[in-house]
Amino acid sequence: MKSKLTSCLMEFYKDKLISDKIRIFEISGVILTAVGKFVFMDYLNWRLLFVVFAIISWGVYIFYRYKKERGVLKYWGFRTDNFKKVFKLMLPFALVSIITFLIIGYFNNSINLTWHVIPLLITYPIWGVVQQYLTISLIAGNLKDLKSKKLNNILIILITAVLFSIVHYPSIWLMIGTFILALFYGYVFLKQRNVYVMGVFHGWLGALFYYTVVDRDPFQEVFLNIFS
Repeated sequence: MKSKLTSCLMEFYKDKLISDKIRIFEISGVILTAVGKFVFMDYLNWRLLFVVFAIISWGVYIFYRYKKERGVLKYWGFRTDNFKKVFKLMLPFALVSIITFLIIGYFNNSINLTWHVIPLLITYPIWGVVQQYLTISLIAGNLKDLKSKKLNNILIILITAVLFSIVHYPSIWLMIGTFILALFYGYVFLKQRNVYVMGVFHGWLGALFYYTVVDRDPFQEVFLNIFS
């Protein structure tokens, strides 16, 4: 019953409450955030400040929309009614991904697992939820539900994956990894909207990817360098 009510709510928001103007505004906001990533994270190296600013800014927007339209959170994928279902759907992909990371890391001699991965496994899912909300929910979700332009799911997933990959330039490994991730995430989201599960897996897989394939230490880069 709860699942059916949620599905009805999704259709209501898709067809009635959210205009194409709002959808384009949200997509533009995500693109602007991506541009800010290149300026503030890559060029100015203000990684932590940018992440905090992005979380707060989009958090304010989410709260504003929630106050006006209470059901918009579930429409965006902030829901728990299908948490177990989506978790089980994504678990095999996550396990295969981790095995792949270890194999690539072994042959590239890039495995560098330290205790630094532990705080990232705890905190990175928060940023992962934000990224999935921006990339998958606001890009893929809005492209899917545009009234003026109907796009098929394959094209929507490809557009989303390409955009998500470009944001991780110039790291080739990150671009490849996020492209594949977004292909699968886009498919899952269009079937079962849940950014919580996607964010958790994004955080866990992302943290392990850095320490096994990319051979970088984000904990050192973001946190420890501030105090050095």
